[in-house]
Amino acid sequence: MKMPKHSLRKIVAFLNNPDEDGGFWLPNIQRPFVWNEEQICRLFDSILREYPISTLLIWKTRAKIRRRRFIDTYQEAFSHELSRFYVPEDDKKKCLVLDGQQRLQSLFIGLSGSYEGRELYLDILSGQLSAPDDVKYRFKFIHARDAVFPWVKFKDLVHSTKTSLGIAQQLIKQADRALTEEEAERIASHVALVFKTFHSDDGIAYQELDSTENADLYTEEDVVEIFIRANSGGTKLGKSDLLFSLLSSSWDEADARMEDTLEQLNRYGFKFTRDFVLKTCLTLLGHGARYEVDKFRKPGVRESIEQHWSEITAAMLDVLDFVRGKTFIRCDKAIPSYLALIPLIYARYHHKSAFRGARNVDAFLLRSLLGGAFNGTPDQLIDALVSVIDKTRDFDSDALFGVMREKGRSPEIAPERLWMMGYGSDSIHLLFNLWYRNFNYTPGFENNLPQVDHIFPQSLLRKVKSQNPRTGRHDLLKYREADRNQLANCMLLTAEENGAGGKSDTTPEDWFKDKPSAYLALHLIPEDPELWKLENFERFLEARKALLLDKLSPMVGITSVRAEVAA
Repeated sequence: MKMPKHSLRKIVAFLNNPDEDGGFWLPNIQRPFVWNEEQICRLFDSILREYPISTLLIWKTRAKIRRRRFIDTYQEAFSHELSRFYVPEDDKKKCLVLDGQQRLQSLFIGLSGSYEGRELYLDILSGQLSAPDDVKYRFKFIHARDAVFPWVKFKDLVHSTKTSLGIAQQLIKQADRALTEEEAERIASHVALVFKTFHSDDGIAYQELDSTENADLYTEEDVVEIFIRANSGGTKLGKSDLLFSLLSSSWDEADARMEDTLEQLNRYGFKFTRDFVLKTCLTLLGHGARYEVDKFRKPGVRESIEQHWSEITAAMLDVLDFVRGKTFIRCDKAIPSYLALIPLIYARYHHKSAFRGARNVDAFLLRSLLGGAFNGTPDQLIDALVSVIDKTRDFDSDALFGVMREKGRSPEIAPERLWMMGYGSDSIHLLFNLWYRNFNYTPGFENNLPQVDHIFPQSLLRKVKSQNPRTGRHDLLKYREADRNQLANCMLLTAEENGAGGKSDTTPEDWFKDKPSAYLALHLIPEDPELWKLENFERFLEARKALLLDKLSPMVGITSVRAEVAA
């Protein structure tokens, strides 16, 4: 196995360039680019600090392998649409990157492209370290129109044909102020460092698997196995990435079909993932919900997924339509665990008529989500539920609830648990989707999303003190965070209501005084104005809990409404 070395500047010149030893490309088994701006900037900081950035793994081949180019002008909106970047297949020599995509893609964006229309700049006067984990050399993506000294476009430094001394003198001359001697020396030192780290022939090494002369030396199956082993030892890839690499190695259209399915699922404000789709495929085709790479190595599994993809997608979309129409779950914020949908999809896929006529499917989903039945790792629960669905050939919610209880995942929701689903919980938007059915949970502009607000403002409640038994002073916080954030002290406001000039820290006494009865009824606010006063906060909570239980109990199966409140 060869171990070539090149400068970082040279290695970037290999990307997407067939004239450089066939060029470096990405095979279709590679996942999308996932690093953010901060990670890219930290990579460049690490390079200037002369930290090692590990070797790459390259497969040199002439095989007709689907591949794609590296992204130069990165835009998040298109980054996962991998089919945009595919190049025509051919039998010419090419180098496919098996390990190192994130680093190479980051280098390419920084040295040859842009990130959301902004280019990479270096603060040429940075270089001082305040703490071990801090960034030493400050990098930032900036629009050219906004870049002022000491920010210098980094690609101009790396690709300049001038000497490092000539560039340093030019930067010093172009500064917008007179520089101190120490600043001038720092610029000269940093430019020299850029030349050393990006022009040196020892910049980066890569292991080369060469099968250009002997195609049997490394076959496609060998390369997939090498890819998995190279990427499964750490946290670089998740199980879904590894499984998808196996699927896409034998199915040329896997990327495009996955993109299309996710686009359809997510067009209403949801965030379904490739992970969810693959787990659903395994479950529907009888292989169990648990992720195991060996499942995708079994004969026929990948072919079965390809063969049934359209029907699986149809089942997912049909269940999503059911959810949006029958449960009023209308966005990602309102679904704590997408895995709760898999039993529904299974019933729709295998027992379509029974699913159409099943009763209480909505109650099953809501109670499962609110009860947290699918939190953690619910693979065994999913397998047990689909087993019951097959045995009964029906979606019998009572039988399925029984399975949950057997597995220690109770679907019952006690009032005490309900109050904990307040500010900051993963369930509050699910409750609010049920309750505030006319609010727009899928606005075109994300900042227009409805906002959870404290009825009695936190700032007001923090001022209320209790007597300290040791000192006799009133200096103990009376209402802890759990008291302030509980569901009974939360309401949903439009972005306009809660924005500038809106409710903000307004007391309920002032906020509700001019509101009509319909507004109070919408938000389940007790109509007695005395309860809106700070000194009656606890009485307000008890009165509102009764209203909340009356509203939510029929939807989510809570019992003992008044008795629980009184207790």
